[in-house]
Amino acid sequence: MNWLQIAQNRQDELLTELQQLIQIESVLDENNATADKPFGQGPLDALRFMLTKGEHAGMQVKNIDNMAGHIEMGEGQELLGLLCHVDVVPVGDGWTYPPFEGRIVDGKLFGRGAIDDKGPTMAAWLAMKMVKDSGIQLNKRVRMIIGTDEESGFRCVTRYFEKEEMPTIGFAPDADFPLINAEKGIAHLIFSQKNKATEKDTLISFNAGKRTNMVPDFAEAKLVTISADGATKFQAFLQENGAEGALTKEQDHYIIAVKGKSAHAMEPEKGINAAVLLAQFLTTELASSGLEFVQFIADVFGADHFGTALALNYRDEMSGETTLNPGILRFDDNGGTIEVSMRYAVTYSFEEKITAAQQVLAQTDFILDIASNSAPHYVPEEDELVQTLVGVYQKYTNDFSKVLSTGGGTYARVLNKGVAFGMLFPGEADVAHQKDEFVDVENLIKAAAIYAEAIAKLASK
Repeated sequence: MNWLQIAQNRQDELLTELQQLIQIESVLDENNATADKPFGQGPLDALRFMLTKGEHAGMQVKNIDNMAGHIEMGEGQELLGLLCHVDVVPVGDGWTYPPFEGRIVDGKLFGRGAIDDKGPTMAAWLAMKMVKDSGIQLNKRVRMIIGTDEESGFRCVTRYFEKEEMPTIGFAPDADFPLINAEKGIAHLIFSQKNKATEKDTLISFNAGKRTNMVPDFAEAKLVTISADGATKFQAFLQENGAEGALTKEQDHYIIAVKGKSAHAMEPEKGINAAVLLAQFLTTELASSGLEFVQFIADVFGADHFGTALALNYRDEMSGETTLNPGILRFDDNGGTIEVSMRYAVTYSFEEKITAAQQVLAQTDFILDIASNSAPHYVPEEDELVQTLVGVYQKYTNDFSKVLSTGGGTYARVLNKGVAFGMLFPGEADVAHQKDEFVDVENLIKAAAIYAEAIAKLASK
């Protein structure tokens, strides 16, 4: 089968359905969540959109508690899973094109979720339809499993697999080609300040970030007062760091704001953490608990992204450096909290490293709690699943790059045997979680062809 030609012939269908999905604002909405819409209306609407598409294509569909669902075709005892998600991270500021439109400009389709993960999801969905329409006899069932809370903790697939069977093998089209067989562990760390604010504090509040898995692109602090030359020092600080910001005076306080650059927490070095920048400046302006809060941020997260100051740093050849992203930072009358996404190496000794960090923290005003921890995931390169998928990729690209590791967490890690497979091609800019997120249309079509051949090879005689 010439899957690439078939995908090219169905380009309009693919782009139209992707635009329809992007137009659903499927951002987690905890404030309006209910038993019937556990992650808010948008994620539920996106799930229902996909399940309706499955019904119209004549496939079996199932909704699991409005958290997740699946679309299934084929027959057989074994099950091939394609794990996708339709929720997206918040938009942020500074978009050139409307983030929930799906506008196509110069061969790129722009929108939140275009590459993470609505574009890859629709490429995999077209692949399923192409295989079904081809008449190829399948000896496995092929099931697209659709989650709606991937960006905020995997609660969707946790519920799904409490009620549904585990695929025999599977892949998640939610990362990079040629293939990712090693995913770092992901821990949600919370650093809490022991001492509350006092009347000596000049810091009223500090706020930055909405998600631990995004580098904060904006930070704001309110101060009772600033030093006599504070405004001059702030402007010099901004110029020295090539940053944007503003200092304004309200009736009884000052507001200092700094802009940064958003990026995915798995690669914090690609962003500019506005909270860290602001904290670094404020170390010269504050006293008491407020000073301890910003000094901690500057000392721990200002020098590097590896957690060196807390003895959390470690790397291995398989998966690279351990990284920390302070994603949500708050200070008020109760003191400060810093929520961090830590992506740690496959061979990381988690308990030992956390114990070492707590010993370092004993000399500070902060304590550490582990809100959640997802262990690393690894499938050997010589495994048949890996070899088959890499072979399909090589056929369509003539690229013989080595398999990869990632600090990102995909649904592959919930599978007994699963990997992340595309759809970001080598050399492409990774704009996931950033403003002006896009997917390259030509590569989207190529990915659909790759997924179709992968399904055919893994699930047919």
